[in-house]
Amino acid sequence: MARPPYVPQREIELELEASRDELRVLAEEQAALRRVATVVAYRVSRAQVFSAIAEEVQRLFGTDLFEMFRYEDDRSAVAVASTGVGTDAFPAGSRHELGGENGPTLVFRTGEPGRIDDYAMASGPIAETVRPTGLRSVVATPLVVDDRLWGVIVIGTTRDDPLPPDTESRLGQFTELMAAAIANTEAGAEVERLAEEQAALRRVATLVAEGAPPTAVFDAVAAEMEGLLGADRVSVSRYEPGAEIAVLAHRGSGAELVPTGSRLSLEGNSVQEMVWRTERPARMDTFEQAHGPIAEVQRTMGVRGVVGVPVVVDGRVWGVIGASWVGEQAPPVDTEERMAQFAGLLETAIANADSRGKLDASRARLVTEADEARRRLVRDLHDGAQQGLVHTIVTLKLAEQALGTHDSEARQLVADALEQAEQSNRELRELAHGILPPALERGGLRAGVDALVGRLDLPVGLDVPPERFPAEIEASTYLIVAEALTNVVKHAHAEHAEVTVSVQNGVLHVHVRDDGIGGADPDGHGLVGLGDRATALGGRLQIQSPADGGTLLAATLPLPTG
Repeated sequence: MARPPYVPQREIELELEASRDELRVLAEEQAALRRVATVVAYRVSRAQVFSAIAEEVQRLFGTDLFEMFRYEDDRSAVAVASTGVGTDAFPAGSRHELGGENGPTLVFRTGEPGRIDDYAMASGPIAETVRPTGLRSVVATPLVVDDRLWGVIVIGTTRDDPLPPDTESRLGQFTELMAAAIANTEAGAEVERLAEEQAALRRVATLVAEGAPPTAVFDAVAAEMEGLLGADRVSVSRYEPGAEIAVLAHRGSGAELVPTGSRLSLEGNSVQEMVWRTERPARMDTFEQAHGPIAEVQRTMGVRGVVGVPVVVDGRVWGVIGASWVGEQAPPVDTEERMAQFAGLLETAIANADSRGKLDASRARLVTEADEARRRLVRDLHDGAQQGLVHTIVTLKLAEQALGTHDSEARQLVADALEQAEQSNRELRELAHGILPPALERGGLRAGVDALVGRLDLPVGLDVPPERFPAEIEASTYLIVAEALTNVVKHAHAEHAEVTVSVQNGVLHVHVRDDGIGGADPDGHGLVGLGDRATALGGRLQIQSPADGGTLLAATLPLPTG
C-alpha cells in the first residue's frame, strides 16, 4: 500500500487558514445578505434599503464608491443615491448622459454586469465626471425590476489593485435584493397612485354629474392633474377660429403669465398645434424644435417638457389639455393615457352643458311663444269678437229706439238680445284680462299689476318699480302675481295682501304675501305651473305657507344681460 505524499505542516496550516478565511467571508456575506433581506422584508423606504446595502457592500468589499442610477431613457441615467467619493460627483437627482466606455453605459448596452479595471481607459460623460474622484476600477451590475432593466449599481475603488474577479457575482446578490425593494416600493406607489387618480376622477365626475358650470370643471381638472402628474402647470384651452386657442383654466407656477381668457396663435411648432393638426396626443420632451407664440411663452416660463391630449366633443377636436414640466426629467411614458381619462370627463361636461343650454333656450322659447300667443289672442279678441259684440250692442240700442212704444213684444226681444250681448262682452273682457291685460303691454309691469288689483275685492299693497323689463319677464311676473292673488281671494280668507317687486344684482325678485289661513299646497296645479315657468327662465319659485301663518310666494327671475 502506497504512502500518501508528504505535505509540510506549514502548507497545511496555510490551507486551513485560507479555508477559515473563505468560510468567514462567506459567513459575513450571508449575514450581510440576511440583514439586508430583513430590511427589504419590512418594506421600508427605498432610501433605507439602499443605505443598508451600501453599508454592507462597502464593509465586505472595502470599496470607496457605491452608486445607484435609474435609466431614464436611451440617452441618460439619473443618480438615485450615492455614498463615498461619488457623493459630490453624482448628487441624487442629477442627470448624466450615457455613452462611451463606463460602468452605467456598459450595463445599459449589454444588460449584463460589466467592469473597468483601469479607469484611465474609461470614456464618455460619466467617466469624465468620475475621473477627478481618483477611482482606479469599477464593477457595475444591472438592476432588473419586473423583467425590465431599471437601473444599475456601481461600486469602485481608488486602490491600484482591481476589484476581485468574483465581485460581479457577489454584488449581484445584493443587487437582486435592491431590485426586490424597488419592485415592492413601485408596487405600493402604483397602488397609491391609482387610488389617488381614481379619487380625483371621482371628484371631477361628481362635479359633472351635479351639472356644475364648465368653468368650474375646467379649473378642477387643471388642479387635480397638476397634483397627480407632478406637473409644474396644467392648462385647459379651447380651439378657436383663426388658428388660435383660448385659455379656459390654468394652474401652477407662472400661470399668471397666461391668465384665463388669454388667446394665443397656433402658428409655429408646439404641442397644442400638434394636437390640433393631428387630433392625437402629442409630447415634446425637449424644446429644441419648438417655435412660435405658444413656444415662446412656455420657454419664458422655463418649460422643458410638454404633453398635450385632445378634448373631443361630438366627434371633433374641441380643445386641448396641456401639462408642462420645468425640470430636466422627461414626463413619464404613461402621461398621455392618464391625461386622456380627464379629457373624457371634460367631453361629458361640455356636452352636458351644451345640452342644458339648448334645453334652457328651448324652455325660454316655449314661454316666450306662449306669452306671444296670449298677446295675439288678446289682440284678436279686442279687434275681432269684442268689436263685433260692441257693434251688435250699438245696433240693438238703435233698433230699440226705432221700435218706439207700440211693439212691446219686439222691444222685449231686442232688450233681451241687448242684455245677452252686454253680458257676453263683459265675460269676453274678463277673459281677455285673465290672459294678458292691454295695460301690461302699454304701461309695463306696474300698470298691469295696478289694473289687476283694481278688479279684486281685496286690499292689496303694491311696491312695483315703474321701469320696463323684457316682455317675457313682464308677462311671467304678471302671471305669477295674478295666480298668487287669485289663490288668496279664493282660498286664503285673507284681509290684506302685499305685492313687492325689486331688482338686485341682475335678478328680479317677486314677493306676494297675505295674512290668510296659510296651508297652501305647493304641489297644486297652478303653483306647479308657475314653478315651471320660473325654472324655464332660469329662475326659481318658493312657497312658505305655515298653518294660520299666511302665505309667502317668492319668485326670482334672472334679467337678460347685454
